[in-house]
Amino acid sequence: MTPSNSRVIVVGGGLAGLAATIRIVEAGLPVDLFSMVPVKRSHSVCAQGGINACNEVARQQGYSEHEHFDETIYGGDFLQHQAPVYEMTHWAPRIIDLLDRMAVPFNRTAEGQRDLRLFGGSLYKRTHFAGATTGQQLMYALDEQVRRGESEGKVAKYEYWEFLWPVIDADGVCRGIVAQDLRTMQIRSFRADAVVMATGGCGLVFGKSTNSVMCTGAAASRCYQAGVHYANGEFIQVHPTAIPGTDKLRLMSESARGEGGRVWVPRRKGDHRDPRQIPEAERYYFLEEKYPKYGNIVPRDIATREIFDICVNQGLGVGGGNMVFLDLTHLGREYLERKLGGIIEIYRKFVGDDPAELPMKIFPGVHYSMGGLWTTYTPKPDGRGMTLGASNSMMTNVEGLYAFGEVNYQYHGANRLGANALLSCIFDGLFCGVGVANRVRDLGHRAADVEQSVFDAAVKQEVERQARLVAADGDQNPYQLGIELGDEMTAASTVIKSEDRLLEGRARLAALRERYLRIRLSDTGLWTNQNLSWARALGDMLVLADAILEGGLARKESRGSHYRIDYPERNDAEFLKTTVATFDPATKRARISFEPVPTDLVKPRARTYGKVETDAAGAESTKQAAGV
Repeated sequence: MTPSNSRVIVVGGGLAGLAATIRIVEAGLPVDLFSMVPVKRSHSVCAQGGINACNEVARQQGYSEHEHFDETIYGGDFLQHQAPVYEMTHWAPRIIDLLDRMAVPFNRTAEGQRDLRLFGGSLYKRTHFAGATTGQQLMYALDEQVRRGESEGKVAKYEYWEFLWPVIDADGVCRGIVAQDLRTMQIRSFRADAVVMATGGCGLVFGKSTNSVMCTGAAASRCYQAGVHYANGEFIQVHPTAIPGTDKLRLMSESARGEGGRVWVPRRKGDHRDPRQIPEAERYYFLEEKYPKYGNIVPRDIATREIFDICVNQGLGVGGGNMVFLDLTHLGREYLERKLGGIIEIYRKFVGDDPAELPMKIFPGVHYSMGGLWTTYTPKPDGRGMTLGASNSMMTNVEGLYAFGEVNYQYHGANRLGANALLSCIFDGLFCGVGVANRVRDLGHRAADVEQSVFDAAVKQEVERQARLVAADGDQNPYQLGIELGDEMTAASTVIKSEDRLLEGRARLAALRERYLRIRLSDTGLWTNQNLSWARALGDMLVLADAILEGGLARKESRGSHYRIDYPERNDAEFLKTTVATFDPATKRARISFEPVPTDLVKPRARTYGKVETDAAGAESTKQAAGV
């Protein structure tokens, strides 16, 4: 029986946080749910394309849960632990059924079946969707269930509260958190018998990205600095199709390609004609020509590198710039509105052109972090999945501190397949939430029994940090430093990497860290001070950027989204391993080590997606190498 004073804290109001809250409350435990923004505005609401799962319609194509599992491992370039992926892909059909019963308005076929679309990395239609606003529809459905718990007094929402630090006792056990009310700027501690971090990705480390403005990675960085390992940080997904923008990048979902969108550029360099006036024979559909089997639905890392090569190396970008066409005009207006209405509306609003009339102009943009907080699990005896209810399911190396969703590194390896993100978030909450509840039930020494001085010390640390920022009287603008950090990380550590450029990035990061010590806030008030929140997050982003960069330097190979021109081949002998970054408090830098990845269920094989190359004489040959 669970004591009446036991509570669980969930940090993050996205899909992983909501699913975890639902499951833990269902198990009879109260939850304190923290979010920097209103829960329904968490970044999961921005997901567009869909959620992967096998169903009866997919099975009629010859698809299966095992095929989904194999695609995910292959797409991640074999860097995942396979037991968690196996469990996730086999739970997927049940998760879709649950969401359907929650009244998620999935698109339907004329026969009333849930409709499916193609997505990158698969030749089968296995992606369920609600137009092009799938994330929003899932968020609203799960939020309704959380609000039911809230109305019954089982959930306490702390919206507009920012996580500052985990409270860890002398035994190394997480006993709660320190958080700040972003309106009153009050800093206080909260006790809990388990803490679930579900705080998403770190897109703002790279400046402009498709992520929301609160996706700084600061929460993950604070856990990392408190002793949690950070894994596979160098694997950053750059989505192939985003609207270039001066403020941020706006995603044009992979569903556009899945529904038949075609990527192309004029074959003739410097061709400035209206795209509607360029004949088919004078268009270069480079993905379709290089990957005839998959075409426009190759995985994101491959599509991104090919677009980058076309624009940057070959100079064939639209108008000579860094853009290619994503053409939907052949699909028809009615079809676009029915299947892709959400992204069509976004493009019209921010670009001013109608994708039903003119091809969209797109370019890759930072989108997702495959890396995240290191976590563990209990595999089944045969390795086919995880043990349901195990108390260590997605627990970090700090006892009592869990990581769910994008902030958890487990499911996507070196590259995430599109539409697996929503699945992994909800799966983490529903499956691993059972383990959280079991741990709390079986706990001996509880947070309520911990001396108040432990919590007071954690609050004091954060109050003093805030005081130092407010009193800082240097000559550096934190917003300018953030821009420079983003520019440097994008240039050094995204699509193309090399030893020289990474070392240059290391030196520039060191200079940014030194300049950060000389910042000055434009607002020193203690009421709704966003300047203070950003400046604090910037310091944590610089720490996380170091772990990402050092992981990229240490991994001397190319795998998935990590492509090094000086080591262009995959090297399983040395690097079929997880990169583990540990924060060194003395140097405030990352220490990098590696741990082996088990491959019991699916053995590594060349990841080519049937690439065809044409040599100078015009002869075709299939590339037999891992990666691109």
